[in-house]
Amino acid sequence: MVDRTPPNATNLVEYTVSELAFALKRTVEDAYGQVRLRGEISGYKGPHSSGHCYFTLKDEKATIEAVIWRGTFSKLRFKPEAGLEVIARGKITTYPDRSKYQIVIDDLEPAGVGALMALLEQRKKQLAAEGLFDEARKKPLPYLPRIIGVVTSPTGAVIRDILHRLEDRFPSHVLVWPVRVQGETCGAEVAGAIHGFNAGTSSLMPRPDLIIIARGGGSLEDLWGFNEEIVVRAVAASNIPLISAVGHETDWTLIDLVADHRAPTPTAAAERAVPVRADLLIAVRSFGLRGASTLRRAFESWRSRFLGAARGLPRRTDILGLPRQRLDTASGRLPRALLANAVAHRTGLDRAGSRLRPHLVARAASQGRDRLIRLDRARGRSLHTLMDRARRRLDGQAKLLSTLGYHNVLARGFALVRAADGTMLRYASEVKPGAALDIEFADGHVDAHADPRLARTEGPANKTEAAGKQTRKPSDGKQGSLL
Repeated sequence: MVDRTPPNATNLVEYTVSELAFALKRTVEDAYGQVRLRGEISGYKGPHSSGHCYFTLKDEKATIEAVIWRGTFSKLRFKPEAGLEVIARGKITTYPDRSKYQIVIDDLEPAGVGALMALLEQRKKQLAAEGLFDEARKKPLPYLPRIIGVVTSPTGAVIRDILHRLEDRFPSHVLVWPVRVQGETCGAEVAGAIHGFNAGTSSLMPRPDLIIIARGGGSLEDLWGFNEEIVVRAVAASNIPLISAVGHETDWTLIDLVADHRAPTPTAAAERAVPVRADLLIAVRSFGLRGASTLRRAFESWRSRFLGAARGLPRRTDILGLPRQRLDTASGRLPRALLANAVAHRTGLDRAGSRLRPHLVARAASQGRDRLIRLDRARGRSLHTLMDRARRRLDGQAKLLSTLGYHNVLARGFALVRAADGTMLRYASEVKPGAALDIEFADGHVDAHADPRLARTEGPANKTEAAGKQTRKPSDGKQGSLL
């Protein structure tokens, strides 16, 4: 019997490359499924253009490829950063196209407080280098804010403590923007609240004069939302003064460094936000008393100075004594002075009357009458002279007008031809056959029509030349023809 078995034949199953790759994929996924993997992130350069993330997890002896799908990445509380030690939870699988195994991450968290502190210090240095923590950029807090905006959880004890403390110190109008103070969406919600308060202009959401961000104490992981970069930048960009009151006295976050004021507790933030109303009333009352006392002392001082100045003035009787004596003396001399004045005026009148004679008065009157007659005659002669000159000038202008008028030309046997619309016709070429004409003679007008059978007489070949000839003046300087 002949052995037909091919040389080197075995009982091994034959696979294609794809069959083997997918068989390995199923084996790995069935064997491991969900795992928690600790390692350091390496080669992370941010999300791909597709939104997915690709990087490597490594330790001292090995590496494994890692993938975070786009939908998972947007929900992560902690975003991957190069050099950060993390604990990744996900599913071990393979990538058949490259014959490699990898972990598809569903959740990511720092590997302990040390990793969080390292990330926190790194982020703190980065933001400090940008100047976000500089004291020069921080705004002063208002002394007595009209409206206070509080960003916190509406159900916790923090908001109750703040409202109770404000009520005790100085009752104020408070707007609460509810947010989650812990968890994946904490940072985005707090940043949105800060932007919302800064943009508030409506009557339902007026713009507050002061913002308080408050939360109770907790672990570093619980407070991590207030260390996120989006929150820090929102606080730095706020135009409204802001108080950070996150955690207890020993807790601190990055917004404590960028806020305009850091309060150790939410209650302390409320105390810093408003003064004590009773203290203000006492201070106002004290200021009123001090002001009244100051005015009273000022009035007393002015009164003393006035009385001192009054004592230096002479008495009224002393001031009026001498003028009163002079008045009495003058009033005593007044009757005699009046009598003497009347006598003097009568004497002068008698002296002037003795110099008057009837013939002198008649002569003066005659001389005045003659003077007036001479003035009237001189004025009359001047008026007649002016009127004669004006009449002669007017007659000359009338003669010149008559000489220059075209009626004198018509009287010498000429006629003026016009078209039906009144346009003057100078040349025969301007007359259309059968056109209506108006012929003006020296003694009147005659209507006529151009005979269409008559040949039209051509006018000057060049109207410009004819016009030039018509307007050319004679060389002798005399008046030329008007037509």
